[in-house]
Amino acid sequence: MKYVLIVLSILLVLTLKGYAQVVEPVGKDGVANGGYDLVAYFTDGKAVMGQEEFTYETNHVKYRFASRDHLVMFKEAPEKYMPVCNGYCAWGVAAKGKKVPVDPKTFKVMDGKLYLFFNGNFNGSPFNTLPEWNKDEAALLKELPARWAKIER
Repeated sequence: MKYVLIVLSILLVLTLKGYAQVVEPVGKDGVANGGYDLVAYFTDGKAVMGQEEFTYETNHVKYRFASRDHLVMFKEAPEKYMPVCNGYCAWGVAAKGKKVPVDPKTFKVMDGKLYLFFNGNFNGSPFNTLPEWNKDEAALLKELPARWAKIER
């Protein structure tokens, strides 16, 4: 019985690790946001994986979309869909003054802007910055522009 519980515990941990995908704003493959469709956050209200067939490249960065419609919408107004802080964790920038990668499935759209957040393993423990952001959102929103200006380059 003890052996079965150990095996189940290991399987649970491995399964849960698969849910969080922490990515840099632009991966080594040149794909932005882990391949997630930036337009879908606004139109669908959820993170949707883009398809390789609907890829748009600009400034050496590849953006993937779930549909041709989303690709067209992005091409017509890319600035409308670009995430705050160039795709780095909004909480990491505002609270810590650091560029932190994100989990593309952990996001918030407010006032027509996309905010992405870290949600993954931090020092051996799960850590989701979105709840931290929500606790002090007004103050963090005030801090964000100045902090981002210092580290943007």
